[in-house]
Amino acid sequence: MTEDHRAKVALNEQFARVGKALANARRIELLDLLGQAPRSVDSLAAEAEMSVALTSSHLQVLRGAGLVSARREAQRVIYRLTGDDVYALVSSVRSLAQSHLADVDRAASEYRGVAGEPEPVTRDDLWRRAQAGDVVILDLRPRVEYEAGHIPGAVSIPLDELGERLAEIPADREIVAYCRGPYCVLAPRGVEVLGASGYAARQLEDGFPEWRIAGYPTETGSVD
Repeated sequence: MTEDHRAKVALNEQFARVGKALANARRIELLDLLGQAPRSVDSLAAEAEMSVALTSSHLQVLRGAGLVSARREAQRVIYRLTGDDVYALVSSVRSLAQSHLADVDRAASEYRGVAGEPEPVTRDDLWRRAQAGDVVILDLRPRVEYEAGHIPGAVSIPLDELGERLAEIPADREIVAYCRGPYCVLAPRGVEVLGASGYAARQLEDGFPEWRIAGYPTETGSVD
């Protein structure tokens, strides 16, 4: 191998570090969660249903590839994506896989488990209607994710509370629900609950991270 070729291989090895970090289903899940909000190891482990030790191990791989960073806050270490381009990379990988792998559609259908979903609402249409005030925007993600960032004016009702809080939702306007992204089940299941209760409801075409990365306005803060 010539010196030039050896140098080229060494360069490609650096690029491959990112690919190797993504080559694990649980690490993709952690990146998806961190695309919603920074989290501690304990929080990530609970959400991903993994042990703290295994979660920490995966985070170290992601950190070594430059995809996440860690910062100590009080007694906890908080992890976050190193940039929106990391989430965009994950989105691109998923889109490419869906375009070239028939198994993706089958797996997504089995995961979502919701048949006959209404036509989703585009980001442009939702923002136009939000400004006109003729739509109720519903954020079905956990509160910690809502507080880290949400669509302006969105009402926070985590999916596991939806059935008990239907009375809080106006029935005279269409409801547009959103969650973590195009492969998240919270919004489609929420729309199913709302439709069964007589509400006119649809979901956003993707999720909050895509909304933020596309440059639409966002808010942060508590539900109170």
